[in-house]
Order: sequence, then C-alpha cells, then structure tokens
Amino acid sequence: MSGTDNEQARKTADGLVHSSGFGNEHSTEAVPGALPHGRNSPQRAPLGLYAEQLSGTAFTEPRHSNQRSWLYRIRPSAAHPPFTRIDNGGLRSAPFTETVPDPNRLRWDPLPEPAPGTDFLAGLWTLGGNGDVTQRTGMAVHLYAANASMTDRVFSDADGELLIVPQRGGLLLRTEFGLLRAEPGHVALIPRGVRFRVELLDPEARGYVCENYGRPFVLPDLGPIGANGLANARDFLAPVAAFEDVEGPVQVINKFCGNLWSATYGHSPLDVVAWHGNLTPYVYDLRRFNVIGTISYDHPDPSIFTVLTSPSDTPGLAGVDFVVFAPRWLVGEDTFRPPYFHRNVMSEYMGLIEGAYDAKTAGKGGFVPGGGSLHNMMSAHGPDRETFDKASAAELRPQKVDDGLAFMFETRWPVTATEQARTAEHLQKGYDEVWQGLERHWGSGA
Repeated sequence: MSGTDNEQARKTADGLVHSSGFGNEHSTEAVPGALPHGRNSPQRAPLGLYAEQLSGTAFTEPRHSNQRSWLYRIRPSAAHPPFTRIDNGGLRSAPFTETVPDPNRLRWDPLPEPAPGTDFLAGLWTLGGNGDVTQRTGMAVHLYAANASMTDRVFSDADGELLIVPQRGGLLLRTEFGLLRAEPGHVALIPRGVRFRVELLDPEARGYVCENYGRPFVLPDLGPIGANGLANARDFLAPVAAFEDVEGPVQVINKFCGNLWSATYGHSPLDVVAWHGNLTPYVYDLRRFNVIGTISYDHPDPSIFTVLTSPSDTPGLAGVDFVVFAPRWLVGEDTFRPPYFHRNVMSEYMGLIEGAYDAKTAGKGGFVPGGGSLHNMMSAHGPDRETFDKASAAELRPQKVDDGLAFMFETRWPVTATEQARTAEHLQKGYDEVWQGLERHWGSGA
C-alpha cells in the first residue's frame, strides 16, 4: 500500500463524526429526506431507495435484547449472483477438531510479518476457539497482520460478530452503516452479517479479533457498583450514514458455517444512504474505561474489569467476556498487588496492546505487545517468579499502573488451539519455566 493511500485514509478518518451511545436507537441520513417518517417500509421508499431490515436477533426475542436496524439503500442486498467456495486461508472455525483440548499453558510471540500485499482478510489467522458455528455457540480467537488495504472487496461474517482489537496501526472501517476509525487502544465491533472493508491508516497493522458466535455482546450489569462505572454507554461511538455509489465489479466475501464464499457484485454493497435502529457497528476507546478497584486490601477478581459480555443460558456464566486491564491506581494495604495465583473454571486468552502487564515479565521471550497467552480451564497460573519476588518485597505506597494496556477474552468452554497455532514458529517453547524457582518458604520463618 502506498503512503499516499495511507494519507488519504487518515484524512478521511480525521474528519469523521459519530452518534454516541451503546444500544441506542440511532437515526441518520447522508442525504436529507432519505429516511421515511412514520413507518419503516412505505410503498415507495424516499429518493428511490430500497427499504431493508437487518435483524441481529430473532424477531420474538424480548424487547430489551432485540436488535435490528432498517437500512435504506440504492440496491437491495438480495440483488446478487450465487456465491462459490473459496480457500479459507488461515481462518478456522468451530467445532475445532483438528487437535485435542490441551491443559498446558501456552504463549505466543507476535505474528510474523505478512507477505507484501496482505490485507486484513488475508491476514486473519486463527489461534483457536470453542463451540459450534452452526449452533451459534462459542467463540474464536484470531489475530491479524496486514500491510495493504482491502481494495474492491468487502467482507461479512454470518457466523458471528467481530470484536477487533488493534495493536499496531490504525484502521478505517467502511461499513454499510458508515465509517469508523479504530486506533491501537480502541476496540471496534462489527455485528454479525454486516458488510465492511478495512483500509489501513498506517503502512502496517496488527491486532486481535474475537469472533463471538453466541449472543451479541452487551454491557455487563453493575449490581452493587450502582448506576455508573466500568464502560459507560455514552462513550461508544456509532457511525453516521455514509454510502458508496460505485458501479463496477466488487468481490463480496461471506463467512458462512466456517467457510469463505465469494460472489462478484456489479456495484458496491456499501450503498446505505440512511438507516435507523439499535443494531450498529461501534468503536470504543479503552482508556475511557472507568476502573473500579480496591481502596482497602486484596486484589479484586478480574471480572471487575469487564467491558463487554456475551450472556449464556446460565446467569453470570458468559459465552465470552471482554476484559481490559486499563491504567489504574494500586493502593491496597498489606496486599500482594499483581493478580493472584489461581485456577479458573473459565478459560482465558490474554493479549497485550502496549507496554507491559504487571503480572508477567516483558521483553524478548516474555509477554510482549502483539503476543498472547492461553490458560485453559483449571490450568494453574499467576505471576511469574520474577514478578512474585518483586511484588512481595515492594514498598506499598500508592502506585499508578499506566505503562501498559492488556486485555482478556474469557470464555465458559476450553479453547482448542488450531494445528497452525500448535506448530507455529512463534509459539514460545518452555513457557512453564517462568514459574520455576518459586521457592519453598514454609518452615523458613518467612
């Protein structure tokens, strides 16, 4: 991708405006008069447009959880030729059966640099996951590395919504609903089935993706925290309507039941002139997360850092949670301040956006930005030996943790790693060794 292309994408991104609020009923039109009034599907939609509803939930789900938007577009989505199968590349889907679930703790370095001309879709690489896409249960962990924008092609995922976590390089997301900008430190969500194209704001881009096959992500209940805190709804930004009126061949790639399918349209499907509803892409700045923590003693459970959750049929048991370890103060008295040693019924994939994480050693061979670790259910983990020794002897004065930004995809089922992840050159060898040397202190008077 040329520097001129990057500059043009960034110029476009710099001029974006948004509509704010998570789960809001948004209403937006790129051309005045494009939205009908008083009805969703008039006999003739305004300006010669076609009315189309996009449903993210079943029609009969409860009103509080029902998601849908009405789109007013130049051509209906139904006007397309047949799809044909294409190669899946590095993308894999549940059920993950090419390997067996592994109780061992695993850690990876960042993805290798991609070949020239690799765009976001071609750069997707699946680490693992759980569930079954045909049953709309479970999740997958993907990474991406790209050095080119998607040109003359768009992507949609019928299997799940995509939570994109940039780690290096900004993204301009051109969606059916409008444009969003996602920089490192942001997350962007593309709902199930929404078509989009990714343009790079920088020469290279790298990051993580959680593909959520289950119920759509929502904000977690706050319970005793009260009415405010954690991720505030007002900080989620939705796009305003923006459309492409482009005639000419466009490749549309659809992920359906684990495989990629392609059709060549004679026009751009990003042709929505106006829309209204509560199903929408959005972007959120993780640094706006309102961290709640201890002001007395002990390290709180990491669930208190939950940004988004995909509920399951069991209250409090998430299909997948998205958790962020954002900048915060540590003030606990007589407290081991990094995360404690634990075993968890949930399974945890952890990634690092920038800096260092306070429970893991950084640097070469350690937990580094762009890398990740997998601790499956009941796999014992916690601070490595170096971190434990340092934290056990630290002066317990107020401490600002602001030199890193880490996150976690936490899921109810074990994550089965793909064969490509198990045999990857960037899989770290000897990860278990970081806990070696944790000495016996019993009987020493310590």
